[in-house]
Amino acid sequence: MKIISNIGKFAIIAALVLGVSSCSDDDDGDFVELETNLVLTATADSELSSLVAALGKAELVATLNGSGPFTVLAPTDAAFTTFLEANNYASINDVPVETLKQVLLNHVIPGEFTAAALKAEGTGYAETASTAGPNGENISIYYNATGDVVFNGGKSNGGGKVTTADIEATNGIIHKVDAVIELPKVTTFAVADARFSTLVTALTDANLVGALQVENGTGTPEAPFTVFAPTNDAFAKLSAVPTGSALTDVLLLHVIEKNNVTSSELTTSTVVSLGGNLDIDATAVTVKGEGNAEASAIIITDVQSTNGVIHAIDQVLLPM
Repeated sequence: MKIISNIGKFAIIAALVLGVSSCSDDDDGDFVELETNLVLTATADSELSSLVAALGKAELVATLNGSGPFTVLAPTDAAFTTFLEANNYASINDVPVETLKQVLLNHVIPGEFTAAALKAEGTGYAETASTAGPNGENISIYYNATGDVVFNGGKSNGGGKVTTADIEATNGIIHKVDAVIELPKVTTFAVADARFSTLVTALTDANLVGALQVENGTGTPEAPFTVFAPTNDAFAKLSAVPTGSALTDVLLLHVIEKNNVTSSELTTSTVVSLGGNLDIDATAVTVKGEGNAEASAIIITDVQSTNGVIHAIDQVLLPM
């Protein structure tokens, strides 16, 4: 698939050279060194021509010409071809500009993170430059670098895997990835992060996965959601995991609809979830169901998706 004409590509290169080249003169003043920033580095790579075209279409060239540093997860041309075909776009030019912009910014992480740095962490969350969250919140991205470096659970979960790491540029670093990483919903992170595998099984058993995938302002219940997500260890503390309608009641207690409540917005108060009342203590950073003997600590905050935010907790919340 031909994404950009040679004339268009040369025009982008010319603009970049004029905008970001710098001179490093020797004694005779005849030596010129070109800064290889992120966009120039991508432009010089034959596997990233679709990415360069997409950056131009979304008017993000100037952003990635900035001082940074940035970590760019760069989908290959093959990845873009798959993305276009999967979404019934004939070319990059058919993707709505704002959609393309947010998808691309979801591949940009402020700061410079080498593969070695990610492997040292093992797993975790980072904040991307995408503002596709409710109220313009920045979208999160989950990485698992215990083996290959994988983002948001890999291709099967709308994420991607690093195929070539640590391509250095003057204002950041590029990791080539094998897929265009989709903008995540709350279920994306639940599936990607193995610490929530028991929760995912419970949501599947209760037929609630689809309910947590709805777009903002649509469906019943109505997104955006604030989800207090029990970890596997939290479920292990139960003498028995509820089943049937009791399981549904328990899971609904963990979800607040029509509100994307970040950690900075938590206040000491009683709030109404889909399954009943929850007592939040903003000072202790805890949440408690009416059927709990003690409050649950909120141990991970602000995992942000397009249709809601996740806060991980260390106990399962229980209704009266």
